[in-house]
Amino acid sequence: MNSIYASLGTTVFETMSRLAAEKGAVNLGQGFPEEDGPRDILEAAARATLEGPNQYPPMRGLPALREAVATHYMEHQQIELDWQREVTITSGATEAIAAALLAFLEPGDEVVLFEPMYDAYLPMVRRAGGVPRIVRLQPRHWRIEREALAAVFTDKTRVVVINTPHNPCASVMTRGELELIAEFCRGHDAICVSDEVWEHVTFDGVQHVSMLEVLRDRTLKIGSAGKMFSLTGWKVGFACGAPALTEQFAKAHQFLTFTTPPNLQRAVTYALGKERDYFDDMRASFQRSRDRLVSALTAGGFVTLPARGAYFVSIDLTVSGIAMSDVDFARHAIEHGVATIPLSGFYAENGPRNLVRLCFAKRDETLDRGAEALIRAKRSA
Repeated sequence: MNSIYASLGTTVFETMSRLAAEKGAVNLGQGFPEEDGPRDILEAAARATLEGPNQYPPMRGLPALREAVATHYMEHQQIELDWQREVTITSGATEAIAAALLAFLEPGDEVVLFEPMYDAYLPMVRRAGGVPRIVRLQPRHWRIEREALAAVFTDKTRVVVINTPHNPCASVMTRGELELIAEFCRGHDAICVSDEVWEHVTFDGVQHVSMLEVLRDRTLKIGSAGKMFSLTGWKVGFACGAPALTEQFAKAHQFLTFTTPPNLQRAVTYALGKERDYFDDMRASFQRSRDRLVSALTAGGFVTLPARGAYFVSIDLTVSGIAMSDVDFARHAIEHGVATIPLSGFYAENGPRNLVRLCFAKRDETLDRGAEALIRAKRSA
C-alpha cells in the first residue's frame, strides 16, 4: 500500500458528519449550501442530458465552455484569456490541483503551503514527490509577511499553492500580499497554483484579486462552478494559465479524469453567462446568513473571527471563555445537537486547539437551531 495514503486516518470532516447524522444534530460542519443551485441551471443540465450527446467530450473541455470561462473572467475580473490555449475544464477544482502538482513537480522539488490549509493539499504534494515548506498564518487576520516567506523559499522551491478567499480562515488576500508572493516566485523561478474557488463569495465590499492579474505568466488559476452556483456535487472546475503551463497541465489532466460530464459542461456554459445581479445577490444572501449566525453567537457570549470570504466563520474558544480544546468542544457540541469542525484538522501538525469552524451557507432555521445548540454547549462546557 502507498505509505502516504496508508498513514492517513479518517478525516475530521467525515467523522463529524457521521456523528451529526447518527445523533440527528444540525450540521454546521460540512461546507456546502443547504439549498440546491438555481433552478434554471438545473433545468439546463436536464435538457443537456436528454438532448445529448452524452459521449466523451474533448479532453480539454467543450469549446463553448472554455470560451464562456474566458468571457466570464474578462467581464468580472478583467483577465484576458485565450480560451483555446489557456483554459482547461476539469472534474472539479481538487482534480485541477492534483493535476497541477503532478504536472509541475519533480521528486524533491519544494512546495510552499500556507496553513491552516485545505486538507487535500498536503497529501497531494507528497504523493507528487514534493517536499512541503509550510508557512503558518496567525489569527485574527491571517496575514502573509515577508519574513515568513523568506524563511521557506529556497533554490529548490518549484511551486507555491495559495487559496484566496481562504478555506478555513475566511480571509481574502490583498493585492499587496499577492504582489509579495509574486516577488518571491519570480526571484526563485517558481510557479503559483492559485486556488480561487471562492472568488465570487466575498463580503462587506471586499474585492477578490486574482493572482493571474499579478503574476500572469507563472500562475495557474483554478476556479469552480460548484462554488459559483452552489452546486458542489457537480465537480466542474476551470484551470487557466499561460500556454506553457496549460500545455503541461493538460497532459496530467488527460491521465487523471481525461474529461468531465458533457451535460454538466453545457449547463455551466449557460450559467457563466448569468447577469452580474446573480453574483451580487448570491453574495448578499450569504452575507445575510453570516450576519444572522454571528449575531446569535455574539448574543450567546461567543467571540468569532472576521469572515471576509467563503462561507465559513470561526469561533475563538479561549476568548469565548471555553477551556476545552477544539476537538473536545466539537464532540461536546455534538451531544448538544450541532456539528462543527475543529480547525486543528487543517494543520500538518500541532495546530492551535482553540478554534472551531462553522459553515453558514444554511437556511435561517438551521442557523438558528445551530446557534441555540452551541449556546447550550457553551453553558455546560
